Amino acid sequence: MSISEKDEIDKSAAPLMEHLIELRRRLMWSIGGFFVAFLFCFFFAKQLFNLLVIPFKWATQWAGLDPHKVELIYTAPQEFFFTQVKLAMFGGMVIAFPLIATQIYKFIAPGLYKNERNAFLPFLIASPILFLMGASLVYFFFTPMVMWFFLAMQQAGTDDQVQISLLPKVSEYLSLIMTLIFSFGLVFQLPVVTSLMTRVGMLSSEALVEKRKWAIVIAFVVAAVLTPPDPISQIGLAVPTILLYEVSIWSARLIERSKERERLAREKREAAEAAAEKAADASST
Repeated sequence: MSISEKDEIDKSAAPLMEHLIELRRRLMWSIGGFFVAFLFCFFFAKQLFNLLVIPFKWATQWAGLDPHKVELIYTAPQEFFFTQVKLAMFGGMVIAFPLIATQIYKFIAPGLYKNERNAFLPFLIASPILFLMGASLVYFFFTPMVMWFFLAMQQAGTDDQVQISLLPKVSEYLSLIMTLIFSFGLVFQLPVVTSLMTRVGMLSSEALVEKRKWAIVIAFVVAAVLTPPDPISQIGLAVPTILLYEVSIWSARLIERSKERERLAREKREAAEAAAEKAADASST
């Protein structure tokens, strides 16, 4: 361990009580930020829900129906209220996530080396961006595709068959789109997780390449569990997962090359320092 690393450890050392006080402060900021975001989202819950219904309207257009006649129902008096609460909690968590992640980083950063802090910070920025990319993919493409698939199952009433129409409940529609957003947002974190594991030495690009076949199988299994039981959403989640796995392999290789360059530069610097000390000792004698 070098002298600079020992100095960093000494600076990061703190009594247990100070850690607990710091933890309480970070928790208060996180909970306060979530509470404010929750109140904001609850105040605009109906507007947010109408925003989430827009992909359903797109699906009705694809199905050749009138998007102005989209109708959702609730069958219990309290159902729409709790739907708004659930929507406010989900929106509050999304809005407050950057603040919560920042507070987590500020709490653990004093215990990290400087190079570890510099390595962790880019992933802290990339994580919400990737989540928003996954959520956007759900909102603009997969939710309309899934709803179009379900709308195609409707049956027109004739003399020989009854009228069967899709009238989704507000709670079930919200659960569907929240599940899709959460699933895609979680899957889009794959490059972040694998890159962090590669950075700390828990994973390598060779291991990712060797497990590629298993990763493809697991991607379809996870997609079948997390998404509704329709082939469009399952394939729609599995294919981006596989593509992101390939991105993770590419990212792991870049990190390994960077670590190798840092190792060579550090060895060169240490050799130069050792040669300088040896020369200084020789001159002094």
